[in-house]
Amino acid sequence: MFAPMYARVLSWARHRHAERYLVGLSFAESSFFPIPPDVMLAPMCLAERNRAWRYAAVTTAASLAGGIAGYAIGYFLFDSIKPWLETTDYWDAYLRGREWFNRWGVWAVFIAGFSPIPYKIFTISAGAALLNLPAFIVASLLGRGARFFLVAALIVAGGERMAVLLPKYVERIGWTVVAFAVAAAAYIVSKT
Repeated sequence: MFAPMYARVLSWARHRHAERYLVGLSFAESSFFPIPPDVMLAPMCLAERNRAWRYAAVTTAASLAGGIAGYAIGYFLFDSIKPWLETTDYWDAYLRGREWFNRWGVWAVFIAGFSPIPYKIFTISAGAALLNLPAFIVASLLGRGARFFLVAALIVAGGERMAVLLPKYVERIGWTVVAFAVAAAAYIVSKT
């Protein structure tokens, strides 16, 4: 399942407009889109390791901008999207996000920015909860930046070996990430 997607994304990563696609994906994922930018960032870093740091910076900046858009959605439009949220699986995540803000404040944004937890839920929740905007921006920048620069660093450090190993183990990596996300969600649910 993951190998064909990886091959397709790797071909996009070499496209002449790849950086634009990465910006669009990074922005959208932080406010409404379900696919994380890592799936494009990693192959792009692999395809052009000399540009990995630039790609990580671009991903971070676009993700931060998308996070601010998500915050604005929560701040200005929450009453409009609330009925939709209540009828989807995102409602429980929204409530959990609100609880995390009450418990940990801006640290919840940092954790969501770095982890595989859906960041968009936290951006919208932060706006709806009227979380301090400058603190939200700093926490988002640090969390998202740490995540995307870590991806770039792993690809750069892995070099040619990573280029050979990644396609070989992409299925295992993909299912491991899915299992990790499910385990993290189960853990979070058990704590609430």
